[in-house]
Amino acid sequence: MLSLTTVLNRSAKFLADHGVPSAKYEAELLMAHALNMSRMDLYLNFDKPLEEQELQRLRPLLKRRGNREPIAWILGEWGFYEDDFIVTPGVLCPRPDTEALVNAALELIPEEPEDGQPWTIADIGCGSGCVGLSIARKRPHVRVFSVDISPEAIACTKANVEKLGFKDRVAVLKGRFFDPIPKDRPIDLVVSNPPYIPSADIIDLEPEVSIHEPRIALDGGANGLDVYNVLIPMAVERARVGVAVEVGIHQAESVAEIMRRSEMHGVSIHKDLGGIDRVVRGKI
Repeated sequence: MLSLTTVLNRSAKFLADHGVPSAKYEAELLMAHALNMSRMDLYLNFDKPLEEQELQRLRPLLKRRGNREPIAWILGEWGFYEDDFIVTPGVLCPRPDTEALVNAALELIPEEPEDGQPWTIADIGCGSGCVGLSIARKRPHVRVFSVDISPEAIACTKANVEKLGFKDRVAVLKGRFFDPIPKDRPIDLVVSNPPYIPSADIIDLEPEVSIHEPRIALDGGANGLDVYNVLIPMAVERARVGVAVEVGIHQAESVAEIMRRSEMHGVSIHKDLGGIDRVVRGKI
């Protein structure tokens, strides 16, 4: 029988040969998942011989990743902000860059509401629900409308609402923009990570994105700004306090100008951990 270390090294080589970034790290994640171990357990059991049934659990995972399917889909969950979120095929995978959107939104939400009334945020294009639910995690008085047009995203967000215990604070609604939110329901803050990749650029992105992730969550039109031109004016009509959106590289100034044209004030640009302009926020 092959030892755990031998299989791990072969798995890492297989992934590297298929162009997978961080092949050794991802091989560890897949093996730990297949064997129901932690990554630390792998190194504590480096000489463990693997049974055939264990190898049979690992092989299809490696094949899927070798085909460049997103690892979050294969593992079934992915860490974002302070929680592990369920992530299912057909749903955009949470990214560390998007944590900047959560931080920018939290800066506008007091830890305790001055009037004692709960805040309501609308997470438009919620995907896995990671943005709205992460905000809810940090602000117990926040209520969330999580909205998406994708049935896969709606199902995934509902699963995360159940997993994280937010059923009494989060409504998951299917529809476009603000359509499914009752017009008489006040909204304090709008957050969104909309599709912003220029249509022609998608084909040149890594296979995880260009082949697998849902185009509806990626394609922002010819210049990547289509959704902002619709979303921001609508958000200004509905929100009481402000709007915060994630943007692509070199889009921040253009989105900031859309906010200014929509008569927002205090427009600001916020960087992600990589130092890239990633979020544009404005007040109403």
